[in-house]
Amino acid sequence: MNEQIMQIAERLAGLRDVLDISVEEMANVCNLSTENYLLLESGTVDISVSVLHRIARRYGIELTVLMFGDEPKMNAYFVTRKGKGIAVERTKAYKYQSLAAGFTKRKADPFLVTVHPKPDDEPVFMNTHAGQEYNYVISGRLLFRINGKDLVLETGDSVYFNSELPHGMKALDGQSVCFLAIIL
Repeated sequence: MNEQIMQIAERLAGLRDVLDISVEEMANVCNLSTENYLLLESGTVDISVSVLHRIARRYGIELTVLMFGDEPKMNAYFVTRKGKGIAVERTKAYKYQSLAAGFTKRKADPFLVTVHPKPDDEPVFMNTHAGQEYNYVISGRLLFRINGKDLVLETGDSVYFNSELPHGMKALDGQSVCFLAIIL
């Protein structure tokens, strides 16, 4: 697994240690078995943003602290210059770039997300997390699956949805897709 996944795994283990949280409790928060949660902490499997979001909400920490390791400090405004947001490429298929990592006590988490194409026969990875989400397609075409329904979103299209419903996406036409995701 890549170095960024390993760093996130280390932050999860460190959080559990600092807050004196049992493996069982953390697995329960993540809706995972104890064995599957321990795989996350080992850094040998991908860690979805939805799992990190659940942990951040439950323990009152910034999602970007888990993802990037930086503690936000700004409380009046925070500027992210083009191409300069803190980024993590969880897998070869997804790249997340935080657009507000330096702003503390955010009410939403905006990301610039790039989804790289996968083979046509590869299934869409589905996830869920508390709250709501807004996605605006900046470039490319995206298959967006929510609660069993498939929607094709093109440049300029957007979707606002209940993120507790199973959802996932896949780049179409063999091209990468870039979209703005705001997690509330």
